[in-house]
Amino acid sequence: MRFKVVLASVKTAITDTVVDAAKASGATGATIIPARGTGIREAKTFFGLSLEAPTDIIMFLLEEHVVPTVLEAISTAGEFDKPGTGIAFVLPVESVVGLESQVERFKKEVKDQYF
Repeated sequence: MRFKVVLASVKTAITDTVVDAAKASGATGATIIPARGTGIREAKTFFGLSLEAPTDIIMFLLEEHVVPTVLEAISTAGEFDKPGTGIAFVLPVESVVGLESQVERFKKEVKDQYF
């Protein structure tokens, strides 16, 4: 099996919506990492305190064949076509450990589905 990592940076208000859309399109889970960042527009300040909206980084480890479908679902759910809503990108994965139980489950599901 070949895997890729999809990382999506979104405002915390839509994290659950993006995760739910990704799961509905084939992702089996997600890791959510609280973050903050800066973009093309500088954050507003109030008496020197930043007023930037909280951000989450959502990490999906996916089988390579589901990446396009999940990426499209993330983009749609996150409304990435609108400025400042979020971004997502894909990275290759060289190797994976710790998925042995899931790999066995995937094999069983495929066997049950086709045989």
